[in-house]
Amino acid sequence: MKLGLQVMRFDWPGSPANIGSTLTAVGKAADAAGFDSLWAMDHFFQMDMPQGGLEPEAPMLDGYTVLSYWAAITTRIRLGTMVTGVNYRHPGHLLKIVSNLDVLSGGRAYLGIGAGWYEREARGLGFPFPPLKDRFEMLEETLQIVKQVWSGDFSAYNGKHFQLAEPMNNPQPLTQPHPPILVGGSGEKKTLRMVAQYADACNIFVYMPPEDLARKLAVLKEHCDNLGRDYDSIDKTALGQVNLGEGGMTPAELIEQCRGLAKIGFDTFIFSIANVEDLQHIETIGREVIPAVAEL
Repeated sequence: MKLGLQVMRFDWPGSPANIGSTLTAVGKAADAAGFDSLWAMDHFFQMDMPQGGLEPEAPMLDGYTVLSYWAAITTRIRLGTMVTGVNYRHPGHLLKIVSNLDVLSGGRAYLGIGAGWYEREARGLGFPFPPLKDRFEMLEETLQIVKQVWSGDFSAYNGKHFQLAEPMNNPQPLTQPHPPILVGGSGEKKTLRMVAQYADACNIFVYMPPEDLARKLAVLKEHCDNLGRDYDSIDKTALGQVNLGEGGMTPAELIEQCRGLAKIGFDTFIFSIANVEDLQHIETIGREVIPAVAEL
């Protein structure tokens, strides 16, 4: 099993003056520890989840600015957003951003994308926030566009929501055939079908009973079978949070959580770490957990 680190808050002690230096320290520590991937949320407001200690007024950085910053100070770890809302950027612009990130990072970019959900953020900043049905249509068109362009086909695309007369994209990504595409969400009729049809990875929240997680993967496999897609070619990723240290889980308990996810069928566990600015948590995972779960 591979592990990924998500950084989802920037309100650590000393913020905002030390945001840059702390991002540097966290990125370098995750790279050195052996994490497979490093993820930034693609939000402009912090999430409105007071039960989790998150308030919209808290500091939040643009996800692709963070990834570009990390690309310059890391050497091996893969970089992506968890995940870009399809309503945030026109697909012609988005594929350019991710292509450039892949080139500048030496072939380490992911495209993480989803239908979007944060209406307050969109309304607050003036982003379009069409109905969910339309956002799913926009998501599918965006996936079609990036797959077309990254295959080298710059011919016009004429969809219901997006029309691109000449989607030229130079330089193309270094990663071949293209940067991995991760679609976030666990909707069984649309999201998981789009994973099977277009993506290289799914991403499902761990906050449901194991039998429900197993059912989500079974539905994904059914979509793969219906579309003639190799289910094993898809990276099954789970998303959660980890709290190490006093009052939290031990490294051994994190290993057992990974073991349970692997038994269900997940290949990668991506998580945020409480107090991630305390680098000893990253170092502990690198020393005690990553080697132990590598063969799961």
